[in-house]
Amino acid sequence: MDKQHKASIDGDQWAQCVRDHGWLWDAASGEAAATLILAHGAGAPMDSDWMNDMAGRLAGLGINVLRFEFPYMAQRRVDGVKRPPNPAGKLQECWREVYAEVRRHVTGVLAIGGKSMGGRMASLVADELGVDAMVCLGYPFYAVGKPERPRVEHLAGLRTRALIVQGERDALGNREAVEAYTLSPEIEVFWLAAGDHDLKPLKVSGFTHEEHLARAAGRVAGFLR
Repeated sequence: MDKQHKASIDGDQWAQCVRDHGWLWDAASGEAAATLILAHGAGAPMDSDWMNDMAGRLAGLGINVLRFEFPYMAQRRVDGVKRPPNPAGKLQECWREVYAEVRRHVTGVLAIGGKSMGGRMASLVADELGVDAMVCLGYPFYAVGKPERPRVEHLAGLRTRALIVQGERDALGNREAVEAYTLSPEIEVFWLAAGDHDLKPLKVSGFTHEEHLARAAGRVAGFLR
């Protein structure tokens, strides 16, 4: 990637912005090839073990990672009360606000994405925002047990370059069901053998969760380069 396309940050102002918003920032090791805004899933916060692990892996591979929380999860942090996600419209508006603020401070390749629901909401605003790329880790193609009612209509016409990293036995999108859907040619689905929604494989597969997480991070980093 040409140097002028490398990600760069405006230093002190960016650090203050991250603090003011309560975001989490994992700076890339060495020169950053891209910046990824990574949203959490429906049930776990931005600093869950899974999110911490993935952000650290990506940063180690030269990708800046910015994490934020949707309003319902941010409120849980304040009062400790578990609540369902905000309506989709509210979640998408949050994505618009976060992206606009990050774009003010970050130059170079800027991608959006997330774990499960966070990735799905990113996919609904990616074309509108004109992002450079999109990454979904464990995409919720359908509700548990309802592959015949997929949530993929918008994915057929997606214009944004996209990578979906998916476990073959994901309860929200297994390989057999997903391969029957019509997806945009801009979408690449990277399958992990016998992986579940958290990319954890069955022991009999011969793979470990560590190996799958490493492969996922490596594929994301390669895609964003």
